[in-house]
Amino acid sequence: MGKVEGYHHGNLRRAVLDAALAAIAESGPSGWSLRELARRAGVSHAAPAHHFGDKAGVLTAVAAEGFELFAEALERAAGDPYGSGVAYVRFAVDHRPYFEVMFRPELYRADDPEMATARDRAGAVLAASGRKLAPGEGAERVTTIAAWSVAHGFASLWLNGALPESRGGVRVEELAQEVLRVVFGGAE
Repeated sequence: MGKVEGYHHGNLRRAVLDAALAAIAESGPSGWSLRELARRAGVSHAAPAHHFGDKAGVLTAVAAEGFELFAEALERAAGDPYGSGVAYVRFAVDHRPYFEVMFRPELYRADDPEMATARDRAGAVLAASGRKLAPGEGAERVTTIAAWSVAHGFASLWLNGALPESRGGVRVEELAQEVLRVVFGGAE
């Protein structure tokens, strides 16, 4: 990704977040500085620190926004646990910079109220899907963790190119759906 569209009056937060997303896409969540974000966003070198405090503040905003988008994607698939799993994987593929930050709480302020609200909203949808897959009462939490682990692990393998299928020819949604059905027995 190249330089982010320059700062326009009133959009400093968005300009810095867009610059952060571009930097994360290029070099991961740790491979950039606030000074680099300022350069990318076309703002003064002090602007990101003034607005977000520090790098953790920027990453907290990225995580909060990511969890909001993630919750929306999961909610569109709510009611279908396999659809929720596929939505999870599709989100990771379509929004990789967010995905690379959201599940690494050591990078951001996990107790930030906005971030926690967004994370909890997404978690509630995942838990509801897990309950639908659970083989019986009392297994909901373990089933949710299992489904989350399968979707997250599959998404990570796909994104990292570890699966030969991720290099072309296979649609991620179709393979994710098949994997989820194999793991959870295809039961509705």
